[in-house]
Amino acid sequence: MDPETAHETIALLSNFSRLPAAGAILDSMFGFASPRLKSTVCGIEFPNPVGMAAGFDKTGELYPFLSVMGFGCVESGTFTAHAQPGNPKPRLFRVKEEQALVNRMGFNNPGAEKAAEILARQSRRLPRGINIGKSKITELENAAYDYEISLRLLAPFGDYIAVNISSPNTPDLRRLQEKDKLKNLLKYIINIMEEIKTGAARLPLFVKIAPDMSDAELDDILEVSLELSIDGLILTNTTIDKSSVPAAANIEGGLSGMPLREKSTEFVRKVYRRTSGRLVIMGVGGILSGPDALEKILAGASLVQIYTGYIYQGPGLPGEINEFLDSYCLKNNISLSDLVGAENKS
Repeated sequence: MDPETAHETIALLSNFSRLPAAGAILDSMFGFASPRLKSTVCGIEFPNPVGMAAGFDKTGELYPFLSVMGFGCVESGTFTAHAQPGNPKPRLFRVKEEQALVNRMGFNNPGAEKAAEILARQSRRLPRGINIGKSKITELENAAYDYEISLRLLAPFGDYIAVNISSPNTPDLRRLQEKDKLKNLLKYIINIMEEIKTGAARLPLFVKIAPDMSDAELDDILEVSLELSIDGLILTNTTIDKSSVPAAANIEGGLSGMPLREKSTEFVRKVYRRTSGRLVIMGVGGILSGPDALEKILAGASLVQIYTGYIYQGPGLPGEINEFLDSYCLKNNISLSDLVGAENKS
């Protein structure tokens, strides 16, 4: 089946979760609960560390379904201020022999206003991240105002905000990772978040960055993040480097899945070491098993996210990862929090 058609089929099947008692059935089939897997990160209580990465729930409609499928968190979006159809099809490609995907989706989503209507109808069973990006039609110099529209409409429905400045499929978006542009954007977003907060503190703020940057560029991002007291980073988005996957060399878009695992883990390791663990890290990229998730946690990730692994390994993957992590903690008589960055502490 065509990859995007398959994804749309999953969306139709998710309607099953709305039936009476269906949620409990799915939870018992795919969930794995253990007190050893619970953690509090940025004031948010996560039942387990395995989240669904942004890009899977592009409309917000899949959140109720995913919330009973064994995840500890669901990140919905990427949402943009303006509704947009995304790039022309085909735009999602499997590279099965490498357990990889190449996508050039282009932030297809219903727009922030419609997304807010969808999210407003849902109860929040699990922590939910709201991932926001820049609309394609918005000029780069007006990006902050574009993010503001989405933020004001969608923040009430999230437990944290993720700012996507790293998709390779929106022209010039990655230029927002440049030091001065990033600092100006994040200062603006933080001011808006302070203005609209409903409690004592603003929502936690995460920034999702690309793996295709130099050490100097990464250091600039870390400097800005620490200076502005950003809560954390999501490491990493897809890569445009396809040199290790010849079958994908001529497919335009971002590469995810198994070929990204080592590169994204190295970014987790670098950020944890260079910041001495002062930034919370969500590790994403190439997680297809329990050991893959453990690798990122030991490198410094407090939480992990999956997407491509879910496509190839199936809906049992979150439970399998959690069971593996719980077994590892039990065997070593430690908690999940003890594992975070442990390879850097020995």
